Amino acid sequence: MIRLFLISGFVIAADQITKALTAGFLTLHESVTIIPGFFNLTYILNPGGAFGLFAGQNPMVRKFFFLFVSSVIACIILWFYKKTAEKSPVLSSGFAAIFGGAVGNLIDRFRFGRVVDFLDFHIGHYHWPAFNVADSAICIGMAVCLYFAVVHKLPDL
Repeated sequence: MIRLFLISGFVIAADQITKALTAGFLTLHESVTIIPGFFNLTYILNPGGAFGLFAGQNPMVRKFFFLFVSSVIACIILWFYKKTAEKSPVLSSGFAAIFGGAVGNLIDRFRFGRVVDFLDFHIGHYHWPAFNVADSAICIGMAVCLYFAVVHKLPDL
C-alpha cells in the first residue's frame, strides 16, 4: 500500500498544485506561448471527459455520469492495484498512477463541476486537446498496463 500512497499521492499533489498555479496566474482562456508553434499553457475548464467527450451534454447528466463513472472506475483500479501489488510492482505502479489521475480529476469535478486543463500542444494550427497532469498519469498508467497485456503475461487476478 505504500507504493499506492506514494505514487497516487504524488500524482494528486502535482495535479492539484499545477491546476492551482494555472488558475492563479492565468485568466480563463488565457494562453501563454512556451514553445512557439508547439506548446502553450492555456487555462480552460473542461466540462466533458477526456478530450472534451460529452462536453455538449446536459450539465446535470454530465455531472452525474462523470462523478458516478469516475468513482466506480477508481474503485475498480484500486481493486486491480491490490490484486497485483505483491505479484508485479511495475504493473501495480501503473494502476497507482491511473488511480491518482482519476482522483485528481474527481477532485475538480466535485469542486468545480469541470476539470482544469492547461497543457496545450499543437503543430501550427493543429491542436491536441488540452490536458493536465492527472490525464498524463492516466495515460502513462494505461501504457504500463498495455505493455503488460501485450508483452508480459498479466498476473492471475
